[in-house]
Amino acid sequence: MAEKQITVPYDEKTARDLHCGDYVYLTGTIYTARDAAHKRMYEALAEGNGLPFDIEGQVIYYMGPSPAREGRAIGSAGPTTASRMDKYTPSLLDLGLKGMIGKGKRAEAVREAIVRNGAVYFAAVGGAGALLSKAIVSSEVIAYDDLGTEAIRKLEVKDFPVIVVIDGEGNNLYERAIEAYRV
Repeated sequence: MAEKQITVPYDEKTARDLHCGDYVYLTGTIYTARDAAHKRMYEALAEGNGLPFDIEGQVIYYMGPSPAREGRAIGSAGPTTASRMDKYTPSLLDLGLKGMIGKGKRAEAVREAIVRNGAVYFAAVGGAGALLSKAIVSSEVIAYDDLGTEAIRKLEVKDFPVIVVIDGEGNNLYERAIEAYRV
């Protein structure tokens, strides 16, 4: 396990240099999208339309923030359970998505798509939304404003803390942790 600083967006080589258990600090641009936004993106693709942002090399954070307090870019910004996006994720990875941030386990089809595309699944600490929001420098709604907290936002982050859960080789931190403590 190592600590690494990464600028986002990033390429496949950067993703493949990450290993499950690595502590990573992201700096740059990431996007938010939850269930409703994923459904709309999926439908747009099925209809032959484009996505609301260039997905190549990007990271999507599964998060719907609370309202920003005065003087802050965003309110509490904790992760959403990632498995709710599993049916949409392989398609987005095949289009060039290189990372996702959430909490909890992922489906086998997602793990396979991560390996196939040289991507990464990161976890952010659930329950630490107020702390995580301090690493968000700016927030701008860029699509699906009618979805409220589930709208797609473009975030600028600085040293946003995450942990690699599934790496580009398919290694899974959750599975390794279970094995390490098995009696």
